[in-house]
Amino acid sequence: MKLSICFLLFATSVLAQKPFGQNPQVGKYATIRGFNMYYESYGSGEPLLLIHGNSGSIADFTNQIPFFSQHYRVIIADNRSHGKSIDTKDSLSYEMMADDFAGLLDHLKIDSAQVIGWSDGGINGLLLASRHPKKVKKLAVTGANLTPDAGVSVDPWVVENENHYVDSLSHLPASLENKRLIKLHHMMQVQPQIRPSVLAKIQCPTLVIGGDHDVIVPRHTLEIAELIPKSYLWILPNSGHSTPIYYKDIFNSIVLDFLKSPYRKIEKHAKFF
Repeated sequence: MKLSICFLLFATSVLAQKPFGQNPQVGKYATIRGFNMYYESYGSGEPLLLIHGNSGSIADFTNQIPFFSQHYRVIIADNRSHGKSIDTKDSLSYEMMADDFAGLLDHLKIDSAQVIGWSDGGINGLLLASRHPKKVKKLAVTGANLTPDAGVSVDPWVVENENHYVDSLSHLPASLENKRLIKLHHMMQVQPQIRPSVLAKIQCPTLVIGGDHDVIVPRHTLEIAELIPKSYLWILPNSGHSTPIYYKDIFNSIVLDFLKSPYRKIEKHAKFF
């Protein structure tokens, strides 16, 4: 018992001392589909894959890694062209990144995993579950969208601001970093383009999450949930896009309960309860 407590304290201190995404004790590279993907792993047991959003990194899930690593083997990578996962190619799509994560799971000899995705990571999660259905046991996505259309799926101000940002980048001196940023943000201007039939292919139970004042239009989040055969919908009140940060405790608790509990089909008389 004392040994277990000592080990837990040691593990907790390691997590506290090493910034996520910059931890040489656990950080590794895997050659995935033409680039070196940087990833870190924490905890043990059933695998749980976390997928961050556009222009983010492993560090985006600082509030989730310590919590979920108490229950799962948490695997988190820098997405292609993000962080330490350098990819200087011109092309980039959400489908490419979804296939990257399927490749990472193959590299780790993991047949299937639970998956949590935030923002663009949520888009990647949806595509991973539809393109590689056997890879995903359960899926939780927050702030995902199917199209970049202003007013339909994304707040019009966000679209306008994104257009101005890409335009400003195009007038800066050429550099590898500017090229990378233009690639990432141009992708958000024209992608994703996910048809309803794609979501119909998702076989796993899915928790679809959004804020009531998210940059993703709430009715679009509802539409995503309605298109997935086995889904729950959770709209957080008084919340924007960053549900895993500003509502970290309730986010972690609700998502864990979803991952741990059997999916319940709610119909007929069950809808009264």
